[in-house]
Amino acid sequence: MTDVASPASSRVARRRDRRKQQIVGSAVRLLAEHGYQGVSVEAVAEECDIAKATLYHYFSSKDELVGEALESVTLDVLRRLSARSEAAGPGAVDRLRALIDEQILILVEDTPEVAPIFAWPAGWPEQFAEPLKTMRRRHNALFRAVIEDGLADGELDCADVDVALHCLHGILNQTAVWLPGDADRAAGRAATTACALRLFTSM
Repeated sequence: MTDVASPASSRVARRRDRRKQQIVGSAVRLLAEHGYQGVSVEAVAEECDIAKATLYHYFSSKDELVGEALESVTLDVLRRLSARSEAAGPGAVDRLRALIDEQILILVEDTPEVAPIFAWPAGWPEQFAEPLKTMRRRHNALFRAVIEDGLADGELDCADVDVALHCLHGILNQTAVWLPGDADRAAGRAATTACALRLFTSM
């Protein structure tokens, strides 16, 4: 016979999940503002308005919390990029354009905390060096897969994918610094996307 969770236990689980998401979200914001060294368990607990001891019911250490915060940000970004790429259709140019535009939206408008967290170098301790590299590789792989598909079918043209990808991410990471204000932001995003696409086309 299959065990079925009671409504009370389901409510407790949902409440626990919400609290955990709140803690992770606060950790992400503090990481963006202050970097790894500026984040403490006490600061996260205070922002969440919970006791430090309560936070330790969810995470055993600062590093465990930071690791989950990094993974949460990575998964959110990858989900958004993947969904946008799939919605763009099969063409490599359209998919790449969608990826670039979505990345700008993420970095500039929707979740600007992503950029400082994954900036390089960012003063992270050694134990996070490899996880951060892995997260960047997972992100880069989405763009690379679309570009390689486009090169294979002749829709894209690029002499050196690695160099072009480095240039692309440089463009994306700096966009928030100079993109116009709200009134011109959509036009600025479109112009930036069009210029970035030229790294991979002969148009």
